[in-house]
Amino acid sequence: MPLARTRTDLPVILLHNIDQAWDPADIDITLQEVANLESAIEEQGHPVTNVPVINHDLNSCLSAYDPDRHIVFNWCEEIPGVANSEALAVETLEDMYFTYTGATSEVLRFCWDKEMVKRMLERAGVPTPRWRIYDFPKIDDWSCFPAIVKPSREHCSHGVTTDAVVTSPHELEDRIGYILDTFRQPALVEDFIDGREFHVSLWGNGSVRMLPPAEMDFALFDDVRDRLCTYDSKFIPGSEHYEKIETLLPAPLTSNETEALEQVCKNAYVALGCRDYARMDIRLRDNIFYVLDVNPNADISIDASMACAAEAAGISYGQMGNLIVRMAAQRHPVLGRVRKTTRKKTKKL
Repeated sequence: MPLARTRTDLPVILLHNIDQAWDPADIDITLQEVANLESAIEEQGHPVTNVPVINHDLNSCLSAYDPDRHIVFNWCEEIPGVANSEALAVETLEDMYFTYTGATSEVLRFCWDKEMVKRMLERAGVPTPRWRIYDFPKIDDWSCFPAIVKPSREHCSHGVTTDAVVTSPHELEDRIGYILDTFRQPALVEDFIDGREFHVSLWGNGSVRMLPPAEMDFALFDDVRDRLCTYDSKFIPGSEHYEKIETLLPAPLTSNETEALEQVCKNAYVALGCRDYARMDIRLRDNIFYVLDVNPNADISIDASMACAAEAAGISYGQMGNLIVRMAAQRHPVLGRVRKTTRKKTKKL
């Protein structure tokens, strides 16, 4: 058994991004979230170095640290000033030979491309809603309604509002045109699965574990256009969707439903090459669990889905961080194999 599975004294670099262009209140919130994770990991025994990324030069931020002596807990979701750059940040870690938590740069890069994700899920036999990519607002070949229209290369529900759900060809063409004009990228059109929605966190490598699923309860909404998780529902406190969508954790599922959900999520996790942890958005219709989206770099804030699911499983925030660090450490060429008492006698690899 690799020693990294049991060690709680692994030196950790907590890497996170702070953009000076953000609103000061958002910066304060982010710093508090980072402080929560830093404290939680330290309480488990790991010495932590807090390294904020405040400009585009990630190499300089890390140049003072020896890759052989540290595990990077990667919470750098974007290089400041460089849009959609979470994969670029990980490429830098790889170029500098750091061992880090979470998905590889390759996985992070292709998961921004919803068309590629769809094709990979289909090849693996994982249920996903019927779909089509449109580069122009002409839909002669689409007849499945209601449908939902999303930007094909965005995360965090950007572009997902109540207007994203369409019920006629005319509405569909208008919404495709809106996505093309606003986001300057192809539009993803999907069959809108008007059913129960679940947010599912998983972790592990080889042996993958599903944490207790959360259900997004849309019971307070009658209109089909409202029964979805919009951008507002995730990020705008006080908005109707933020306030009225209830979270049921753990989700009320039968044993058969839980087993079926777990199998679908594990198959998707493996098919997309997720590592250490991930979160998935799933919908249920006619006894079939459909994968809507896979986030291989899920939010690990103390009040986000993964931490809440871990807590529901009896795992504290610090224990969650500790498990993630130790999963990454098993890939480390030095720290994953060497006991603390003998490490001084070990040469760098």
